[in-house]
Amino acid sequence: MKATQFTSSNRFAATPLTAPVLLGIILFAVAALTGCSSAGTGSQIPTPRGDTKVTVLLSSTANDQLQEFGLVFQSITLTRQSGTKVILFSGLSGAEFIDINGGVQPFATATIPQETYTSARVTLGSAQFTCVTLAPSSAPYPGGIATSTFAYNQTPAANVSVNLPSPIVVTGKSMGLLLDLQVAPSATYPSCYTQGLSAFSINPNFNMTAVKLSSQPNNPRNGKVSGIAGEITAIDAANGTFTIAEPEGALTCPCPGANSLSVSADNSTVFQGAGSFSSLAVGTLVDVDAAIQADGSLRAMRVAAYDSIATNVMTGPLLFVSSAVPDFYLMGRKQQGQDYSARGRSMGLYALSSSTVFQTSGQFSNVATLPFSAVFDGSNMIAGQNMSVSSQSIVSQYTGATTITLMPQTVNGTVLSATPSGGFTDYTVSLAPDNLFPTLAVQPGQTTLLSNPTVMEIYVDGSVQRLNSQPLASGSTLRFNGLVFNDNGTLRMDCAQVNDGVTASSQSNSVGSQAGLVRTTQNASNGRAQTMTTTRLTH
Repeated sequence: MKATQFTSSNRFAATPLTAPVLLGIILFAVAALTGCSSAGTGSQIPTPRGDTKVTVLLSSTANDQLQEFGLVFQSITLTRQSGTKVILFSGLSGAEFIDINGGVQPFATATIPQETYTSARVTLGSAQFTCVTLAPSSAPYPGGIATSTFAYNQTPAANVSVNLPSPIVVTGKSMGLLLDLQVAPSATYPSCYTQGLSAFSINPNFNMTAVKLSSQPNNPRNGKVSGIAGEITAIDAANGTFTIAEPEGALTCPCPGANSLSVSADNSTVFQGAGSFSSLAVGTLVDVDAAIQADGSLRAMRVAAYDSIATNVMTGPLLFVSSAVPDFYLMGRKQQGQDYSARGRSMGLYALSSSTVFQTSGQFSNVATLPFSAVFDGSNMIAGQNMSVSSQSIVSQYTGATTITLMPQTVNGTVLSATPSGGFTDYTVSLAPDNLFPTLAVQPGQTTLLSNPTVMEIYVDGSVQRLNSQPLASGSTLRFNGLVFNDNGTLRMDCAQVNDGVTASSQSNSVGSQAGLVRTTQNASNGRAQTMTTTRLTH
């Protein structure tokens, strides 16, 4: 309350206060004090002061055991301190979580009362996770690529949990809510390679925390979204805005269309591939960095069109590069375009040609200053790298790759040592055995290119976003996000972000574990690339 100073006046000083008047003043003061203090007693429920626009952001905390984790959301609700509920999302919308390990993805925006919320609930439809390994010697095709997908048609409510580390106070005009999937305790399965009936369970385990959105964000903790893939579906040139439809993952989602995001551009937006806003067109496949706005829309910081004439794009880890013919396999973690949107594929089979263009993600501006030869081309691409492959219409089993872009990825590992290297610090990191680099380093028909696939040299400079609470020092397990290069047989990363790491899953959460129905597909190489065994187990 603002204090007001009263000064004496000769006119009032000449008039003494009588006893009844003085008593009236005292009673009024007591009543006022009692009224002011009543709000702080009893249940102490804050009086709503208005509404706040809340944007739900999806994220994940994952080690390297799984290569895909897809969920279909049906609803997200918050419960107030008073016990009443508000709806943040209701409908059907899918999301893939491994691609946003340590990052964020805008999901839904709702206007809700300003109050303290003490619990949250998520209801899910279908769910699935996928792992990748090599088939054992006892398999029909030993040494071949084996992918196993464990799926639910409907996720039981008892299997889903949402943890609030502390009550969420919704206040201000806008804010974010981070819904972070804890991947390791959310999946229980016997092994990646499986034949016949196997018991497994999917137990989505989320943490929900508040996020303060910055007008000039520089990391996921304050509202920056990096690497949003999408297809432009509408352009409003007069207002400098466009709409993108996000790609669906490998998850079969009974959703009424892809998620759409509204994006604005201004004089500070950097355009790559497309020279300016006027170069954008409906149907262009883009990669966007953006700042989340108060209304849940996005302000573009960077817009890249890596292949402006491509009609399809698939993004995911490279699984195999043939030494006999210029072929490779890519896991379709995300896919979009005239063919993929109509009929998704779990795997992309691509052919290289002399006209295939190789490039690195436009998110990184320091590649030329790295203290090693950071080259990415057809001679040194290696299984385990995260890539975005652009192509034209699919006319045969093997699609011609027109443009291949090296994309950021997150690895989980333990720091062994640190050495200064130019303007960087080189951290030698030991990767877990289930990381794709050591898993896929030796395959039949693939030239072994890595001298030590269990170790990665990670280069950190002053621009790296350090979001870790654990020290960046020897012995710490951390997650590193960046571009991974194969430098003459040595794995090296140009790092952009560091997060706390994740230990190996104990898989202690086994609610609803039961055997699944099995569907296994085996594809022989036919003299071209690697053999594949694809297994799907469904509850």
